[in-house]
Amino acid sequence: MFEDSWNNILADCSTNTVFITPHWQEIWWNRFGDSKKTYVEHILDNSENIGIVPLMLNENALTFIGDSDLYDYMDFPHKKGKESLFFEDLWKFVTPLDWEIMRLESIPENSATLTYLKDIAINHGCEVDLIESEKTPFLELPCKWDDYVSQLRKKDRHELRRKIRRLENNGAYQQLKFQDAFETLEESMSYFFELMSMSSHDKKEFLAKDKKMFFMEIAFDLLERSQFDLFFMEVEGEKVAGCICFDYDDQYLLYNSGYRTDMAHLSVGLLNKAFTIRHAIDIGKKEYNFLKGTERYKYQLGAKDRSVFDLVIQR
Repeated sequence: MFEDSWNNILADCSTNTVFITPHWQEIWWNRFGDSKKTYVEHILDNSENIGIVPLMLNENALTFIGDSDLYDYMDFPHKKGKESLFFEDLWKFVTPLDWEIMRLESIPENSATLTYLKDIAINHGCEVDLIESEKTPFLELPCKWDDYVSQLRKKDRHELRRKIRRLENNGAYQQLKFQDAFETLEESMSYFFELMSMSSHDKKEFLAKDKKMFFMEIAFDLLERSQFDLFFMEVEGEKVAGCICFDYDDQYLLYNSGYRTDMAHLSVGLLNKAFTIRHAIDIGKKEYNFLKGTERYKYQLGAKDRSVFDLVIQR
């Protein structure tokens, strides 16, 4: 019942995203939330649920449930048109809690949180900082792959076509989308972790055991919901690049990727991502989101910037 209510709110929420769904929150909490106190509250307008307050208290800091290293977006799910009532009641809820600082990270630039909650906190005498913390580059998708390619800058269009020809001329290759049974997902994810670790030292360091287990749990959960896609690029029968994408609402989201650096001369990492854009177009998605980070390849593939912000309130 609670999950149904939460999902109904998300369906009418301007910042609807997989990262603030109840199942994503639950998986994170079960793995990382032991030492923290959680507050999950419905905000009501008469008997109508108009929003969710998903917060946790760690010592004197009140934050969203979650971790901005694993969540690309965080926010309060609430219904459009109910902002004033929602945030007024939210403030009433958090005021008696035992916090000195409220640190709300990774809020999308179009979120009402950045205006309504900021203004309420200032009006109550709090010190407020609003900080642009990251970019989340994205593409508006046309109806056809050829149209997408033609919209790229001339240099980038030429380079993408050149890279594809070079890969084709090299020999046999294919992109495979994971479509096997649940029983083989763990093995496929293990291949993905190897490729992710190979692609950079930072990614290898990031993949601690607890994060691998979180990724695995998310994969199983979202696969059951038909929201998880895992792609591998194979060259001469060997897996050389991998991508995890989320199919959520009208968006396609690139969550993480990896590739064999010894195959960089064939641009397998970039092309594997480019072919996931083609897949998103083929299945009728309106937007492709590269999520956090300003890596060069995103702009070579035509991305435009959006921002996420951290809202910090001290009292």
